[in-house]
Amino acid sequence: MPDKYTVEDLLNLMAQLRNPEGGCPWDLKQTFATIVPSTIEESYEVAEAIEAEDYEHLQEELGDLLFQVIFYAQLGREVGHFDFPRIVDTLVRKLLRRHPHVFPSGDLYGDNRADAIHEAQVKENWELIKAGERDAKGEGGTLGGVALGLPALTRAAKLQKRAARVGFDWPSIDGVLAKIEEELAELREAIAAGDREHAREELGDLLFSCVNAARHLKVDPETALRHCNRKFERRFNAVEAELTQQGRQPADASLDELDKLWDKAKDAED
Repeated sequence: MPDKYTVEDLLNLMAQLRNPEGGCPWDLKQTFATIVPSTIEESYEVAEAIEAEDYEHLQEELGDLLFQVIFYAQLGREVGHFDFPRIVDTLVRKLLRRHPHVFPSGDLYGDNRADAIHEAQVKENWELIKAGERDAKGEGGTLGGVALGLPALTRAAKLQKRAARVGFDWPSIDGVLAKIEEELAELREAIAAGDREHAREELGDLLFSCVNAARHLKVDPETALRHCNRKFERRFNAVEAELTQQGRQPADASLDELDKLWDKAKDAED
């Protein structure tokens, strides 16, 4: 057994898992589509480890995420679409292309003496280069190439950011907050009218406007909501624990009792 395994060992392991003769039955059944949920889950587990500053756990989660890439590479190799070396080659070429301020020669090992550049210029150049890449792929237009598979909050933020680059944006968060109030009033009207479909549409508009507020505050909406979810879990668990000590369940308590216990849990965090 080696002192330390390498990426080559990981590729070999993956090939053996997918070997029709003696491989793993579960791994052999998988396709590009079936492992997508695992890829998404592993990405979120990486994010959770980072937010918790649990770096020992992060190492493990990054390995799990890397395994997803290795799995896709094996599937691609089996059907002749691509393999791991081609994935790496494509990535390196793209990064060289997108960092001309670091690699002016376009070659990782060429003459890369470059003039200093500010972060704002880097971002501007990055977007121009990406826009050119989208045009080359036939994904032109300001909103082209924003993946449909992204979480809705993240996709909303990306769409708004793209539109803002061409001037379609509120000049300050005051306009965004006014829009949130407007959308909330329209949601109330739809609910009062008993129009469920219209209420759904207005709720979507309200959420979209809240994402806009997050963008103006330079807050990632997904991260903000994950923090809120954890806060809700923590406080509700405290409510449930207190009721358990009383020999009761949340369903046994009145809403007034639950509210008071919630406030108690909230005060304990302050």
